[in-house]
Amino acid sequence: MGWLLAKSLVRPKRCYAVVSLSKDGTMLANALEMMGFGLIRGSSSRGKDVVKSEMIDCLREGNAIAITPDGPRGARHVFKYGSVRIASETQTPILFIDIAFEKAWRLEKSWDKFEIPKPFSRVEIHLTRIDVPKFETEDNLKAFTESLTQTFQRA
Repeated sequence: MGWLLAKSLVRPKRCYAVVSLSKDGTMLANALEMMGFGLIRGSSSRGKDVVKSEMIDCLREGNAIAITPDGPRGARHVFKYGSVRIASETQTPILFIDIAFEKAWRLEKSWDKFEIPKPFSRVEIHLTRIDVPKFETEDNLKAFTESLTQTFQRA
């Protein structure tokens, strides 16, 4: 749901999705490709230099990128520094989309507690635009990223 919402909210040349190289990532990548997304394959743990380079190129070309901010292994609901750094370097705002379902099946054994909304469940969507500043130091970047996590983290 979040992927399609992100794509509908931005009108860049194209919307790209960063998807891990795992088996689960391949299933997601196939579905997203069928929905018209461009793909950047890799993650903070596998292929991060290629992912970073491709993300920067996409943004500089006027495209949008859809990602989950907590990465492929977690920690759950914790922003990764790399994405915030790229937003800062390219002066690209982050559009944070928080989606909560009133009733959902939760995959308790998955690291991210993945949720599948139940039919006719009420959905709450909160959008926040985050203008990311340039950072003088790595410590400033880390502090800003940690403040994002504290602001947007759900239990």
